[in-house]
Amino acid sequence: MESGRGLLMVFTGNGKGKTSAAMGVALRAAGQGLKTLMIQFIKGSWHYGELDSSRMLGGAFEIRPMGRGFVKVGAQKPDPEDVRLVEEAWRTAVEAMHSGKYDMLILDEVNYAMHYGMLPVERVLADLAERPAPLHVIATGRNAPAELIEAADLVSEIKEIKHPFHRGVLAQRGIDY
Repeated sequence: MESGRGLLMVFTGNGKGKTSAAMGVALRAAGQGLKTLMIQFIKGSWHYGELDSSRMLGGAFEIRPMGRGFVKVGAQKPDPEDVRLVEEAWRTAVEAMHSGKYDMLILDEVNYAMHYGMLPVERVLADLAERPAPLHVIATGRNAPAELIEAADLVSEIKEIKHPFHRGVLAQRGIDY
């Protein structure tokens, strides 16, 4: 069994909990003395509770929201400003990969960025292949590309079975943000 090589993990699917699962791994890593950076590709306009709680870990878990919030999709192309922000987030991620400062990098909602055509899958895979050997990476978001799933060491699909939103329950503080 190979040891010392960082894993590429993907948390995808239509259920709630992909980012939460990644944060759970980061919390576990902090308990083992590892340092994690989470780059949030889409999130950015709301104040999420994890931003405050991550600071309580004394620098072991850093979160950088780099988006504007929900990205408009459908028949129209993504807003050029959202594309620019995704590009900036990816440059930040690549710098972080090679900085030597982190043991784990969480690319929160990067799967959406690839799915919406804001970030080329080939570029992501090439940069991930060039990361330092011990660096663990987690990619989150729905619609993970097949190529990323193939390259990953671990893939978990989170399936929605029931969600309170469908009964008219709004997002709740401490649960959803």
